[in-house]
Amino acid sequence: MKILILNKKKINSILVVILILFLSYLFNLLGGYKLIDVYLNSKADLPIYSVETKEKKVALTFDIGWGDEYIPAILKILKDNDVKATFFLIGTWIDKYPDRVKEIDLAGHEIGNHSNNHVYFTRLTKSKIKNEIFTASAKIKKITGKDTKLVRVPYGDYNSDVIKAIQETGHYCIQWDVDPIDWRVISHEQIEKTVISKTRNGSIILLHNSSMETVKALDTIIKELKRKGFEFVKVSDLIYKENYYIDYTGRQKLLNE
Repeated sequence: MKILILNKKKINSILVVILILFLSYLFNLLGGYKLIDVYLNSKADLPIYSVETKEKKVALTFDIGWGDEYIPAILKILKDNDVKATFFLIGTWIDKYPDRVKEIDLAGHEIGNHSNNHVYFTRLTKSKIKNEIFTASAKIKKITGKDTKLVRVPYGDYNSDVIKAIQETGHYCIQWDVDPIDWRVISHEQIEKTVISKTRNGSIILLHNSSMETVKALDTIIKELKRKGFEFVKVSDLIYKENYYIDYTGRQKLLNE
């Protein structure tokens, strides 16, 4: 009988082979490059920009911080098209227009947190970030009786500390992947073209209440995207709540798909 004698070099070679086989197994189990995505993003804190889904679902969102003159028109267009949206409200705006907050809520739309004072979060301490969130949430709950679960950072301004602070308040941080920059002086045709051409499965669309051009574009955007087969849902109904990761583009994906 031949006895195999293993020296240190051979043992190390065998261990390397076993490690490679194990990593290959995980690579295939998680769906190829998903393993790489998970590893790379395990060290990063990112908000949700969009959602990976086979369903033609998208979320229409509004950042609300300018006056209230266009709110009735926006709500009417949404109602006429049987669409529910997500409105991110600023605390100081809530102070000025509590009745509008009631209207948005009673119309069945989702209300998210857009901070209390619309300040750059990366310039604040973690405790001040949380205070901005808790203050705005308290104002929303006082009017609607509902807690908030979504936060959109002012100016899209974040870093790892900001994301961690938001997570510690029990909120999901929500960005967007479709932005026509409608707060600038641009035409409703430009807004329509950008949104319609860039929207895909799982997109989160960003609009504002600052311009009549947005109001003019809204009906066309909704009708054209519906014609393409898209369904509008609230952000909370679009995102995954568990068993997910976020890739380097900010796209939220399920681990088991």
